[in-house]
Amino acid sequence: MKKYSLTKKFYATLALVLLMGTNLQAQETEDTTVRYLNRLIQSNNVNDKSLLEYKLKILAASDKETDMMLAANIYSRIKKTRISDSLQKAELIKFPLGIAARNKAERAVYDAKDPATAEKLYNEWVAKFPPSRFPDVNHDHIVYDYARSHVAQLFAEQKNAPKAEQYINMLKEEFWKGNGYAGLSAAFYKNGDLRHAEIYAKKAMENAKSFLNATDGPGRFSASGYSGLCATYINILYEEKKYDEALKYVEVLYKFNKTTDVRTNYMYAKLLMHTGHAREAYDKLDEAMKTGRASTEMDSTFKALYPKVKGSYAGYDEYMTVVKKTARDNMQKELQKAMLKAPAPLFTLTDVKGKKVSLEQFKGKVVILDFWATWCGPCERSFPAMQMAQNKYKNDPNVKFLFIHTWERDSNATDEAKTYIQNNHYNFEVLMDLKDSLTKENKVVSSYGVSGIPAKFIIDPQGVIRFHLTGFDGNNEEAVNEISMMIEMAKKAG
Repeated sequence: MKKYSLTKKFYATLALVLLMGTNLQAQETEDTTVRYLNRLIQSNNVNDKSLLEYKLKILAASDKETDMMLAANIYSRIKKTRISDSLQKAELIKFPLGIAARNKAERAVYDAKDPATAEKLYNEWVAKFPPSRFPDVNHDHIVYDYARSHVAQLFAEQKNAPKAEQYINMLKEEFWKGNGYAGLSAAFYKNGDLRHAEIYAKKAMENAKSFLNATDGPGRFSASGYSGLCATYINILYEEKKYDEALKYVEVLYKFNKTTDVRTNYMYAKLLMHTGHAREAYDKLDEAMKTGRASTEMDSTFKALYPKVKGSYAGYDEYMTVVKKTARDNMQKELQKAMLKAPAPLFTLTDVKGKKVSLEQFKGKVVILDFWATWCGPCERSFPAMQMAQNKYKNDPNVKFLFIHTWERDSNATDEAKTYIQNNHYNFEVLMDLKDSLTKENKVVSSYGVSGIPAKFIIDPQGVIRFHLTGFDGNNEEAVNEISMMIEMAKKAG
């Protein structure tokens, strides 16, 4: 994973999955029902389709809230969004103190702009929906941890460390504590409170480490954040000039990584330089340079270090020539393995100026699709690199970049997208993948099977998808180099 913090949307999704059942026997029954319904969904048999509708109607009319939730979820999956929406509304009326009502009421805590208001709303919410009313099966009570963590972060943002610690110490769900600690650490860090940022970065890292041998889903989820949380802790120690302490942990992280991670190597090298180990620092940077993923900053550091280790710049140019060729060859080998061959779904969308644009009109060109949204943080962080890539190919008539805004949250999404692009001085061609008025589905993003944004697809001149990227890791130079090579490889594919 590139990022290790959960979004509120993910919280809600996870909570829905975890909330099924009220005891072990009920959960086993629920699991059996879900498997059975999944089989009916996947079947092409007409009788199975009829049977699915019959079963869903029974679940929808049930006196158990979890049955109604399951029915609404499956109706949504089979693109019967109106029925799903109707069921969810009926659920709130039928169970005013139930799971859905509790989760909806929790949003008020998140919407609060200041910690005092959030604390008041949290206490009112817990009084109305006490944890004791909901069996803690399948991590149901994690929703309370989400709220506690949010309140803690708001207090941290106002530099009220005692209140922030009061709420973060209320966390109950062991596998999720690392996420809570990490969020609090980030809030303290943003305010320049490195002392508390360090404390909670370490707690987050140690929590994730405790799950490294976990075999269950929640445990593996927690463990997956270990590398990133460790890097965060090391970075904070570095800023505090605690070089010897940071060096101990970066050695651990370096051994933990199964492949060369350029950021780990770079931090390792900087710490070695600060502790008087220039030769070892050179070796770590040498490894990073040969991956082809070194940033401009790393290049400059290596160039400054080279004569200190070698005695002069003699041989430096030859070394860089070999490094660049090795890096390019390595990247090409990696991308060759990742190359796809799937027809790109055709579409026609309207851009922010009201003009119709179709994918088919770019047949014969390499097309780069970038699915994004104004509310998407990683999308925002990836745009400088995408602008660099687009600028690189601005004079190439055989390359076309299209930025598709999708998964909108507001009714004025087109205006928001247009304003966002203008305010940030990007010259992207933005198309709008708006929700279908009947199905409530963003059809183009669904047709490409996108599960997270930013999502990029590189399509060759014959209309075949050759590469698919999701997310952004923050390295502009690396991203531009990678996309450039994908474009060149797509040009030659056929």
